[in-house]
Amino acid sequence: MPERPHRLPAPTDLLPHRAPFLFVDEILELVPGERARARWRVDPEAAFFAGHFPGNPILPGVIIIEALAQTGALAALAEPETAGKLALFAGIGRARFRRVVRPGEELELETVLTRRRGPLGSGEGIARVGGTVACETELKFALVDPAEAG
Repeated sequence: MPERPHRLPAPTDLLPHRAPFLFVDEILELVPGERARARWRVDPEAAFFAGHFPGNPILPGVIIIEALAQTGALAALAEPETAGKLALFAGIGRARFRRVVRPGEELELETVLTRRRGPLGSGEGIARVGGTVACETELKFALVDPAEAG
């Protein structure tokens, strides 16, 4: 009998983020502690488009980086020993924006965790639209108990 494919969790099964600050719709691939691939359809009705920029809406670069961080958090928080933790930014490096992202487009997100030492780690993220790179960045994170983040 063929083996049934493993069901991937919903992003909200692993992330504490919720709308309007959840920027991952679907997990495409997940290797706990190593990498995650995800998809996010950029909502044309998102409030930030009204001011960024009127008549010429462009997805803010910081939101693309946040989507990549959330994708990396999926990989980091999928490990049993990190369940229930918060993944907080500890740094962003070498961010490069290669293509404008518009309302209604779909971002393909991939973050590979490159280093982990205790609660601190780093990763490399890349966001694409239709196979074309929109953003590349290095991310640094800290995994903490929610009570420590207060």
